[in-house]
Amino acid sequence: MRATTPRRWRSGTEPATARSDLKLRLLLSLTFTPFFALCTVGFAVFAARARPGGEPTRDTLIGFAIACGALTLFALVDLWIVLRRRQTEL
Repeated sequence: MRATTPRRWRSGTEPATARSDLKLRLLLSLTFTPFFALCTVGFAVFAARARPGGEPTRDTLIGFAIACGALTLFALVDLWIVLRRRQTEL
């Protein structure tokens, strides 16, 4: 019987019930969601107007648009989670 052995060893001095700063996460999500959305649209328009054989290539611009779209989605999901947690905790 190992009743005193924890399931996972903690490293460092963090408290057992550490929580993230919801105000900071809210501020970052509100800041970067529109930024990444505008970058997505900008790279998509830039890719649509790119000439064949031009620099940067159309595929590169499409890749940047997809990456910015993924970051937009990530920021939106984080914003939704933060708002939901603020409703239940505060």
